[in-house]
Amino acid sequence: MSSRTTFNELLESGAHFGHLKSKWNPAMAPYIYAEKNGIHIIDLNKSIVKIDEAANGLKQIARSGRKILFVATKKQAKDIVSEKVKTVNMPYVTERWPGGMLTNFATIRKSVRRMTQIDKMFADGTFSNISKRERLQFSRERAKLETQFGSVADLTRLPAALFIVDITKEHIAIAEAKRLNIPTFAIVDTNSNPNEVDFAIPANDDASTSIAYIVDLMVNAVKEGLSERKMDKENNPEEGEGKEGASDEFNEGAFETSEEETEEKGGVKKRRRVAAKK
Repeated sequence: MSSRTTFNELLESGAHFGHLKSKWNPAMAPYIYAEKNGIHIIDLNKSIVKIDEAANGLKQIARSGRKILFVATKKQAKDIVSEKVKTVNMPYVTERWPGGMLTNFATIRKSVRRMTQIDKMFADGTFSNISKRERLQFSRERAKLETQFGSVADLTRLPAALFIVDITKEHIAIAEAKRLNIPTFAIVDTNSNPNEVDFAIPANDDASTSIAYIVDLMVNAVKEGLSERKMDKENNPEEGEGKEGASDEFNEGAFETSEEETEEKGGVKKRRRVAAKK
């Protein structure tokens, strides 16, 4: 299978420009080709390999019907990411990362439900029976919630993976994903530690051209996964019926189960399987 990109295409996007030598992270040494005028140059041949690995991983997740959360709050990335990710109906965070977005997911869901409640009040005529001042308060609350959580309103359960632009800036998102064992994919520049994520793409995470090009490749991989999922469903319409709805809906009670209980349950299941084999 041929690569999703070429050396020249990455070069044209400016993906090879790293940070100043003085700001480098030694963990990025394997991905640095040379130093020019005090700036590190990224080895694009290695970037091509990592792009393919990441894209194939995201494609498989999309094909399985699970959600990928895209995270990019830096100024030069937020508009690019929101615009491209909307085309595949995946959730994204481009404003400030809300602390506890993953680790305290039940609370985030409450905020999303509050948005739905206000929308219902607009629709069913409740607003015509309250004062102008109260209507204004609700409208302001709705606008604030939309800014913070509108892009993740469809995320009814924890995402299957995160795709991040600039892991140094989004370190809180990385920490939460690690805690919950959620796989992480990211564009990693020479000032960051690639070992912090599961799938690191060594590339310039500051230039809008580089960000747009790589995000585009990832979104196209997601599109491929979604179209293959659609084909799978058409070929096997009975397969997975009933299961999908259950997995898509977030169960807050189940989320509150402690890690020890989960491990214990897993142990019981394993013992039952062994007993069944005997």
